[in-house]
Amino acid sequence: MITELEEIGEIMHLAKSGRLIVKLTAIGKEPRSGELIIDTKGKRIGKVIEVIGPVTAPYASVVPMIDRINKIIGIKVFRGGIQYSRQTSRYMHSRQGKHFGHDRATRGTLK
Repeated sequence: MITELEEIGEIMHLAKSGRLIVKLTAIGKEPRSGELIIDTKGKRIGKVIEVIGPVTAPYASVVPMIDRINKIIGIKVFRGGIQYSRQTSRYMHSRQGKHFGHDRATRGTLK
């Protein structure tokens, strides 16, 4: 089965924080936090941390998952799915950067 890659943008540069900055081209279809980005060969490039900038020209801040960052500056990147950490569960949702629990013990409380 062949699937078409959905392009989301182009890697612009490496920020001082160590994150990749990706200029998003799919306006209105921005990647979500935790979503993986891949190259044309399907290799994992990084994980989206946040979408920044104006709505009309958004960028993504991405934690790199590769060593040779200089070789990927300028390449097109694509959606690669979502990677969950051990702390993330289907019962956790992010609301303005804060995590709210939705189980009986912690309903409506900050974690």
